[in-house]
Amino acid sequence: MATVGMRQMARTARTRRRGTATAALVAGAVTAFLMAGCTTDDRPSDDGRGRTHSRSQEPDHRDSPAPGSAGPVLAVKIDNVRAARPQTGLDAADLVYAEQVEGGLSRLMAVYATRLPQAVGPVRSARESDLELLRQFDEPTLAFSGAQGKLLPLIDRAPLNAESPESAASGAYYRGTDKAAPHNLYLRPQRLIGAAPGADALTTGFRYGVAPEGGTPEKSRTVRFPSARFTFTWSADRNGWLVSMDGTPTVTTDGVRVAAATVVVQYVKVRESRFHDVLGNNSPYTQSVGSGRAQVLRDGRAFDAEWRRGSATEGTDFTTADGTPVNFAKGQVWVVFAQA
Repeated sequence: MATVGMRQMARTARTRRRGTATAALVAGAVTAFLMAGCTTDDRPSDDGRGRTHSRSQEPDHRDSPAPGSAGPVLAVKIDNVRAARPQTGLDAADLVYAEQVEGGLSRLMAVYATRLPQAVGPVRSARESDLELLRQFDEPTLAFSGAQGKLLPLIDRAPLNAESPESAASGAYYRGTDKAAPHNLYLRPQRLIGAAPGADALTTGFRYGVAPEGGTPEKSRTVRFPSARFTFTWSADRNGWLVSMDGTPTVTTDGVRVAAATVVVQYVKVRESRFHDVLGNNSPYTQSVGSGRAQVLRDGRAFDAEWRRGSATEGTDFTTADGTPVNFAKGQVWVVFAQA
């Protein structure tokens, strides 16, 4: 009970800080938008204290020590336009979700449980559908750079620990010098959650083990959004699917080529939400509760599957047509939400 009380007190404090910060953000949103050349509803933020950081202040990108045994996962919203690449810390994520945003572009949500990189980014803004997606985890920590003004109250009420540059501990966020704002905001994960919570925090419903029987040999798969595309190419040498985005190989700032052990192409309903960006474009809502078809790529093969998520507090089950669970390969999982 004491722990619950402390969490509630912490959330209340964050809400009060965000309320103060939001007033300042509203006043400067248009100016910041024009200076940054931003085309979505993101609100470019510094580290919350009006400071930027030179390259000499950036941490190296080696992984943190062994994971802990308790605590929430860390979910980070990551920028994915060309100006934001290469990203940092993406290869260390246990799970990467790819979702559609305004203008048919894409954005990533990277989920960390078994290890924490020294830095992650560039960090960008949250969307309404993130709240539904994150309900499957126990009070996850969401790192994001801001959100549409009317969405902030929903984030405050959601059962998660929301950590923007305005609410996070000092030094958790910093501005790099390698990219122009708003594509240069980075996070030091250990400043938010201390240590990786461990695999038990990944309450996604995913099952890992031997591949199901059958499947079709697959060398490459491309998933298209209106203004973005993801390509996954099987590499026997890496025993995984090499990731490319918009026709360019996905490589981190450390020079690591990102490869997923399992790729899930999950066909979902993508509808209009009640929110818009600063240009008036509607923010798509990706509906992750429900059921539909999917394809699971692993071990150089593609497996037809059905997905089902009964409620927001549940993980997602993937089964074959006869109800047999589809096991994933051990390692990083990418889930690409494609329009049904």
